[in-house]
Amino acid sequence: MRNELTLFVKESLQQGQSRAAITDALLSAGWQKQEIAKAMNSFADIDFAVPIPKPKPYLAAREAFLYLLSFITLYISAFSFGALLFQFIDRWFPDPSRLAYGDVSFSSLRMAIASLIIAFPLHLALMAKLTKSAAQDPERSQSLVRKWLTYLTLVVVAGVLIGDSISLLFNVLGGETTWRFFLKSLVVFLIGGAILGFYLTGLQKEEKES
Repeated sequence: MRNELTLFVKESLQQGQSRAAITDALLSAGWQKQEIAKAMNSFADIDFAVPIPKPKPYLAAREAFLYLLSFITLYISAFSFGALLFQFIDRWFPDPSRLAYGDVSFSSLRMAIASLIIAFPLHLALMAKLTKSAAQDPERSQSLVRKWLTYLTLVVVAGVLIGDSISLLFNVLGGETTWRFFLKSLVVFLIGGAILGFYLTGLQKEEKES
């Protein structure tokens, strides 16, 4: 269907129809604004005898590597930050049943701190570089690799939040909720919610701009 829409737009432009008239006709036929906008954006808004196609989005292997690395460092940063907060919660609200076995884990604490020190600044640097590249060449913002990774991240985070909510409610209904469990659930919810909100806001912004 996407090819049919693009072909219709191309033929309409060739016949001298204005973009506004084409959009109105497609809207009346039931097409969505986003679909129409994508089809329109396939052709340059230049006064020429025939529609001029725009270059299709591309993604070099180097950019794919940068996007993959940026998401990997995001996952490491989020997990390490959560693990670090979990360690503090375990110290503030120790589990009496585990104190005899030495519940304090300094190696886990060091690992979480070390991971954050390495992964988070690297993630920020990669995001800054990719954002700058997209600003210089808007076509790069249409990277399929980036979109797939973004939606995959949203699915994973949404699944974690749903599981966290179910677990919390299950314990509340069973009367087994402790401050340790509640605070850890809150940490998961806040970290996941921040990631979910950030990427959803970015996707909505891209849709409005397109």
